[in-house]
Amino acid sequence: MSAPPIYTAGYEGRVQDELLDRLVAAGASVLLDVRAVPMSRKPGFSKRVLAASAAAHGLRYVHLQPLGTPKPGRQAARAGRADDMARIFAAHMETDAAQAALAAARDIARAAPTCLLCFERDPHVCHRRIVADMIAADTHQLIEHL
Repeated sequence: MSAPPIYTAGYEGRVQDELLDRLVAAGASVLLDVRAVPMSRKPGFSKRVLAASAAAHGLRYVHLQPLGTPKPGRQAARAGRADDMARIFAAHMETDAAQAALAAARDIARAAPTCLLCFERDPHVCHRRIVADMIAADTHQLIEHL
C-alpha cells in the first residue's frame, strides 16, 4: 500500500466549515497546523476554536509551532518578499527545535493522510510548501495543494 499524499491548505479567503469539509472530502484525517502563532483575526482559525471544529469534523488537530515562520520571515512574506521569507525560513529549519518538529511531522504524515495548514492561499508564497517538500523528500509522498 502506498503512502497517502501530503495535503496543504491556506485559509486565506475561506470560511472554516468550507475548508474543513474540503479536507475531509480529500481524505485527510490530520490537520497539522504549521503556524508559528496559531491565532487569527479571521473567525474560526485560532487554535482552540480550530482544534474543536476539526475534531467535530473527525480530524485530529496537531500544532507544531517550530515549523512556523519566524517573525522576520512573516514580515517578509507580508511585504511580498517571498525569496527573503524562504531564506529566513531555511535558516530557521536548521535549528534543533525545527528539525525535531519536522521529524514529528514526517511520522504523522507517514501514518495518516495529513494536511499542513497556514494562512496564505497560494502555496508558492507560503512556507507550508517548503515543509511539505521537506517531508516528501524523505517519504516520497505526493503533495496536493487544496
